[in-house]
Amino acid sequence: MAQKISRAAIFDALSNFTFTGSDSSLMAMKAVKVMELEEGRVFISIMLPVDFREQESDIRGRLGKIISAIPSVEAVEVVFTWEPQLEGAKSQNLLPTVKHVIVVGSGKGGVGKSTVTANLACALATRGHHVGVMDADLYGPSLGMMFGVGSDDGPLATPDGIILPVEKYGLKLMSMGFLIDDDKPVIWRGPMLNKALSQFMTDVDWGELDILLIDLPPGTGDIQISLIQNANVGGAIVVSTPQDVAFLDAKKAIAMFGSVNVPILGVIENMSSFVCPSCQMETQIFGHGGVRMAAQRMGLPFLGEIPIDLQIRSTSDQGTPIAAAHPNSPQSLVFGEMAEKIEVALRLK
Repeated sequence: MAQKISRAAIFDALSNFTFTGSDSSLMAMKAVKVMELEEGRVFISIMLPVDFREQESDIRGRLGKIISAIPSVEAVEVVFTWEPQLEGAKSQNLLPTVKHVIVVGSGKGGVGKSTVTANLACALATRGHHVGVMDADLYGPSLGMMFGVGSDDGPLATPDGIILPVEKYGLKLMSMGFLIDDDKPVIWRGPMLNKALSQFMTDVDWGELDILLIDLPPGTGDIQISLIQNANVGGAIVVSTPQDVAFLDAKKAIAMFGSVNVPILGVIENMSSFVCPSCQMETQIFGHGGVRMAAQRMGLPFLGEIPIDLQIRSTSDQGTPIAAAHPNSPQSLVFGEMAEKIEVALRLK
């Protein structure tokens, strides 16, 4: 049996590690946000002031070398997030009429995050809550397809320039996909994207909402952090597929949320398994249970598993999320159970 990595040895290494411009160790600075050990691998998430960004390569290299020398360590991954140091810069709440703003992230694309967001929103609305959904993926908006809304379907605007969100299935919806043609790419730079997201918060008449779900774009960059800081986000949901490589990216999203003090409401394993509709044989195409176990190791709530299901896929492609089209189906009950856990976490129940 392979010897386990000594957590104490990792802690000592971090407690003694300093770098140019700082008299304190990483631990003394409270810069270590996540430290996870698993089967010879060490994952560390560090948040530092942006002033130290030029030292990223040097810090990663030196720290990796030190930790790699610890017995039983086979691989080391160090990821960074950067804390802005702008005089007087503060978080603000651009969504004062929303009781709970929840972001849904993954750290990478292709894990079904938008499908999960759409169906969770429908499940929460079915349970009697006033719910909105903002598609913050401006480069690849998919909310329009999920809900069958195109650029010809709205949204409308008031004479004073306030945008009225599209309403469907009891939800209020806003996406860049409602404003541009489906076949035209969005070619914008960072500042323009930040401005567009700010307008989604300040210029959209969301009204009184119990919950606004924000479908984040892939990644863990400045756009995500800026949006979180301006929306007074109360919690995050992280979506991952079962593979280890997918959860590596999910861990980066978890670390990002930790760096801006957003609590994790829960982790979801999507594409958990596939049940053949003809023979009912279950096949674990991407594995199964890995996200649950990882959430347990990290002390995070686990919301549930969503299978690879033809009905979930087809209803999304048709513009009717399955939780709205067939609310009593077995697939929708999965989203309903997750919605109930979110209610408990937000103390709505």
